[in-house]
Amino acid sequence: MSKKVVLFSLMAFALLVVGMAGTSLAVDDRLAAGIKMAVDAGKIDAAAEPGYLGIPGAMNINLVVAFFWAIWVGWIFSTVGAFGGIMAGIGHITIYGLGNYAGSFRESAPPLNKAVTDSIRVSNQFIVGLSALVSTFNYFKLGRLVWPVGLFLAIGSIAGSYLIPTLTAGKISFRDYVGYFGVFVLVLGCYMLYETTPAGAKRKKKAKEAANAFESTMKKKRAGEAVDTSELGVKMKEFSISKVAFNFYGVEFSFSPVLPLIGGFFIAAIAAFLGVGGGFMLVPFLTSVSGLPMYLAAGTSAMAVLIGMITSILSYLAAGALVYWPLIGTQLVGVFVGSMIGPRTSQYIPDKILTRIFIVLAFYVGLNFMARGFIGKDLIKLFFG
Repeated sequence: MSKKVVLFSLMAFALLVVGMAGTSLAVDDRLAAGIKMAVDAGKIDAAAEPGYLGIPGAMNINLVVAFFWAIWVGWIFSTVGAFGGIMAGIGHITIYGLGNYAGSFRESAPPLNKAVTDSIRVSNQFIVGLSALVSTFNYFKLGRLVWPVGLFLAIGSIAGSYLIPTLTAGKISFRDYVGYFGVFVLVLGCYMLYETTPAGAKRKKKAKEAANAFESTMKKKRAGEAVDTSELGVKMKEFSISKVAFNFYGVEFSFSPVLPLIGGFFIAAIAAFLGVGGGFMLVPFLTSVSGLPMYLAAGTSAMAVLIGMITSILSYLAAGALVYWPLIGTQLVGVFVGSMIGPRTSQYIPDKILTRIFIVLAFYVGLNFMARGFIGKDLIKLFFG
């Protein structure tokens, strides 16, 4: 993958955002119908000042808060390669209050509830999509992107993303299974925590060796030594249908393309079933199954996520989802800043610490899914009402 290809992708994403802006600003028939229902039900004052999505009396979100939250979203996703969609969702649903706002129309004006809900979903996708794109570009420049792995993961994910929604739409309740999936994520976090211990690290000798070589080089650079890292990053040695081999900081890795192809299918299938991005499953796959160090997992995960996000964004917009551009425009700037910072700061964070940052977030996600599935409330509502 050349730098020209990456730059072209960046430009294509920007053109997509600009091109869709003109169509998304208009209030569509469903939103208008929802507003009318809410007015008739006494939930909305038609004469009130328009706010979110142009809805009369709707909230006006603090764009300064949105900007800084987007920086955090971009930083965390570009640092560990996961949890961007979850953090973006926390911002839209909880911090900005859009979740409760949409919920207030569930009974009185269902079309309005759906319009706000879909706008939250597509906004999450835009934020994660841009972060994934910027992260992919930055990690490629830094020599920390294993693009064949990301490519085969993405190819597998296309089939999984299409097949599972087609087979399960309208047939399975998310609420019935989300608690058990939370248990799975929690166990996954515990296993990754075990892998950071001396006993667990024994089976990941190559990843540890590469991580140590990378960290040693970064220490030399911080000490002021002139170190040429241009030949130390990911260097492809073999690329075929049967085998891919590459070097990273003097350590050789190899794998069969079939592994990420199958992994991408199952991860995308689970992600599509749950309605999440899947980065928090991609990273454990890359580190625990494929044996890559965290320094390579974040960028490779971002590349795989990028394909799904572009597909998802186009699907939402084609279905008529609305984007509130004052908010999403501010967040895109913030997530760009965070995504530029993440790859550059992560190189100074030890591999074990990066893994444990991921683990802490995995524990939160696991416990949150368990609370939603078994109690009916997420952690924030459970503790703060």
